[in-house]
Amino acid sequence: MNVEIIDTKLVIDVYGFSGTSLNKNYSETAFKLMNKMWQIVKTKELKNKGINIWVYEPNENIFAGVELYDSPGQDTGLEHKIIDLPKYAWYNHIGPYSLIKQAGQNMRAELKGRGFQVGLPYVEIYGHWNNDESKLETELLMALT
Repeated sequence: MNVEIIDTKLVIDVYGFSGTSLNKNYSETAFKLMNKMWQIVKTKELKNKGINIWVYEPNENIFAGVELYDSPGQDTGLEHKIIDLPKYAWYNHIGPYSLIKQAGQNMRAELKGRGFQVGLPYVEIYGHWNNDESKLETELLMALT
């Protein structure tokens, strides 16, 4: 596993929705939030980068959003979140989405073995869709404390 340690601050400005995962079913919660977000983005014709960003936070909270090219204003109902990672670990997962959870667990284990303390947020940035699941790309970012 090729996990990189990044010491350059990363700030991501996203709009979407947050919620609490029931019974640690993060993906079900995130999909619902993501679908709600895309409905508004498409209805309001908000120009966006087309990349889903999921942010895992303390207390079973998750945020599903997208980067927009312009501020959407107040009438959309979208929540605004700024992700600020002063130092983080980065890994590019290539393959089916069903293996992301295992990749994240492997990443945490490797970081722990290298003496790093992993914190939150944990961020998944989904690349553009590909019908060939073996070519799907998802960036995994873990805050380091």
